Amino acid sequence: MKVELTRFKVISGKSHRVDEWMKLLNDNMPAVLITLEDEYMYVEAIFREVNEKDEFLYWFTVEGEGGIHLEQSQHEIDHRHLEFFRECIDPGSEVDMKLEAVMLPQRIRAAMLK
Repeated sequence: MKVELTRFKVISGKSHRVDEWMKLLNDNMPAVLITLEDEYMYVEAIFREVNEKDEFLYWFTVEGEGGIHLEQSQHEIDHRHLEFFRECIDPGSEVDMKLEAVMLPQRIRAAMLK
């Protein structure tokens, strides 16, 4: 099982497109959730930070081993998701946060790994 938190900088002037992107994901949640099965993605959450000069998106994920990568997906919603990512995210801005502790009860971990 892999647990990650990654920060990406939003390209200046793309806030409105990020709004549209998040609306697309939220409005199509049943389709989004289907794609997570192929990726062995147990949890995926996107957080947004806007400060005085920059905007960032943070991805928190908990995933199993052996799932497909998003780029390999045949689902239309994933293709749209990648289009927004490529349009709105500053290339090279990815920062992986250092994982210090995972607090996940064994019964929850076991249920996820079934």
